[in-house]
Amino acid sequence: MNKSFEKSIAANARLHQVIPGGAHTYAKGDDQYPEDMAPVIERGLGAHVWDVDGNEYIEYGSGLRAVSLGHAHPRVLEAVRGQLERGSNFVRPSIVELEAAERFLACVPTADMVKFAKNGSDATTAAVKLSRAITGRSRVAICSDHAFFSTDDWFITRTPMAAGIPDAIGDLTVAFPYGDLAATEELLRRYDGEIACLILEAATQQEPPAGYLEGLRDLVHSYGALLVFDEMITGFRFSEAGAQGVYGVTPDLSTFGKALGNGFAVSALAGKREFMERGGLRDTNERVFLLSTTHGAETHALAAAMAVMDVYAEEGIPARLHERGEKLAAGVREVALAAGVEDHVLVRGRASNLVFATLDENFAPSQPYRTLFLRELLLGGVIGPSFVVSSALTDADIERTVEVVAQACTVYRKALEAQDVSAFLPGRPVQPVFRKYA
Repeated sequence: MNKSFEKSIAANARLHQVIPGGAHTYAKGDDQYPEDMAPVIERGLGAHVWDVDGNEYIEYGSGLRAVSLGHAHPRVLEAVRGQLERGSNFVRPSIVELEAAERFLACVPTADMVKFAKNGSDATTAAVKLSRAITGRSRVAICSDHAFFSTDDWFITRTPMAAGIPDAIGDLTVAFPYGDLAATEELLRRYDGEIACLILEAATQQEPPAGYLEGLRDLVHSYGALLVFDEMITGFRFSEAGAQGVYGVTPDLSTFGKALGNGFAVSALAGKREFMERGGLRDTNERVFLLSTTHGAETHALAAAMAVMDVYAEEGIPARLHERGEKLAAGVREVALAAGVEDHVLVRGRASNLVFATLDENFAPSQPYRTLFLRELLLGGVIGPSFVVSSALTDADIERTVEVVAQACTVYRKALEAQDVSAFLPGRPVQPVFRKYA
């Protein structure tokens, strides 16, 4: 299918003139898409988006996994409009803050208290700071197998884009591998009495090994540290109570966002009362300056969150997401097998949170082959850095996606046979988000 990207190309050039990187999130940069094929979006409805050239796409990974109900969901918009007419920010807490907090804690009963913010980085950094205050320790341990936790220095120092971060800060962050309790205990032993918390996603592309999360919790506590679950992605998408609700392991602190607002800016730090009160007015310990944000409790965003929680509960959205993902994954695997690329085009992860992997002739992850795959998807009217589904996807959307993937796999096979994927790419390959130089 022929598509014009002329207006998107012009808009991307203007974006780079006024916004560093051409986007407000690096993962949305045009370097993440084939050259001159990075659509600039004009609008979205349900599981579809339209770019400034008028091209229509079935969309996956909406809003970096934030829009799980689909764009412009009527229940969410109705709730937001209702609050906009009543004011969005006041000199004192609004009653909506109370209602949203109580509603959230009913969804996530493993937590006793919650504090809202606008983005995930603020929430995870608050969890780290609170852990340091509670334990009196400085080091934080992050899971080395998980892609992202925060824009703040304590995490970015561990990436290739650590420019501007003093070494003294970087020295305070250490890493542990997912699923390996022995290696984690060795780390805790090496820094005995120094690590404030371990932060990880409870699960990503693989299910946790049997007993791993329970063992990790007990191990962390035996060394006097706190366990923090980053539920930005897993929260609501795995279940209304997040991954902790699925796996039955309660962390000391956890952070939520993305799906919570269906695209509206809201995140949350949740946890045990004894810890969260350190940022309150009813604790006798030295106070922690915990998440004090001007816009953290805007009424319209909290109204959106409550509407999302209602829709999730009433319509069984996690089950819907799982069913949509299962259907998509089965279709992709079938056409990949038919094209003879089933060992090169892979679908991984929980059905509600699917990603795809693109492997080269030697079965190694390949950015050029990813570029080829993304290019064919875009030309067929499918956009997404992943196959993360929304509940708005219809059977027709998934069937069409599988048709487009089938065509992409045919081209993929030709590139493998030629052993020269560059011959199939008119421009540079897509780039890793984290790299030292542009």
